Amino acid sequence: MEFSHYSVLLKETIEQLHIRPEGIYVDGTLGGGGHAYQVCRRLAGGHFYGIDQDDAAIRAAGERLAPFGEKVTILRDNYCNMNAALAACGVRQVDGIVLDLGVSSYQFDNGERGFSYRFNARLDMRMDRRQALTAADIVNGYTQEELSRVIRDYGEDPFAQNIAKHIVQARQERPIETTFQLNEIIKAAIPAKMRQNGHPSRQTFQALRIECNGELDVLKNSLDGMIDLLGPGGRLCIITFHSLEDRIVKNVFRENENPCTCPKSFPVCVCGRKPKGRVVTRKPVLPREKELAENSRSKSAKLRVFEKAGT
Repeated sequence: MEFSHYSVLLKETIEQLHIRPEGIYVDGTLGGGGHAYQVCRRLAGGHFYGIDQDDAAIRAAGERLAPFGEKVTILRDNYCNMNAALAACGVRQVDGIVLDLGVSSYQFDNGERGFSYRFNARLDMRMDRRQALTAADIVNGYTQEELSRVIRDYGEDPFAQNIAKHIVQARQERPIETTFQLNEIIKAAIPAKMRQNGHPSRQTFQALRIECNGELDVLKNSLDGMIDLLGPGGRLCIITFHSLEDRIVKNVFRENENPCTCPKSFPVCVCGRKPKGRVVTRKPVLPREKELAENSRSKSAKLRVFEKAGT
């Protein structure tokens, strides 16, 4: 199965990056190389660095970006290591960074990866297959309390406690190894009249994926470093797909724009914390009607942009 080259909010992201032909740009979630391709074709003398932890993405993007030759460097890593990975390449400042936090269509549509409740497969969900922890390990190894917390906090499912209870009961009879096994357990844990709004497994699968890959912690712990990596006027463009991610991005951007911790009653700032830049998008950029019609997966996408202060 091939990676799709379709990228959500592609036009809007490229516009917001303010690409300079001689600049240095980074995509921390390279995927199939859709955003990357549009950045690279605008470079003349500049350089592009693509980062992804998925071996399939590395292969697909390598083929997609091959025409750009030496202006492209692809690194297999997690974007949380971006600063160190680029420093190893001699890069300590960049002009723009893109993060598309959505799980790629390839990962969802490749049944073997276990991301989707639509295919019967082993419960895997690892974005980096070098990682030991799988979704099956979580489902079979976490306590009922831990499972309930994960499903509640990361899936925002009101039936988290009951789903966790059903999972623990089911695994006492036999290990839960496949997506369809888990589907049946979740279905039994949710009242029939409440199964009308989408697939009953959607929120639990999202929660397990986030937990398995540490997605929210990685995001939260990476954003300040990315802003530090930007040169004057450089921009960080982040596309999120659910409220948990969007809230983190919005809050970190706001804190970097206004980091002062002094009480409002103080006439002058004494904490010494200076703004690193400004939030470009007071409200997130949303997909246009045409994109929504062409790609249903774009419906929850939001783009937020931060610009580093000039010298």
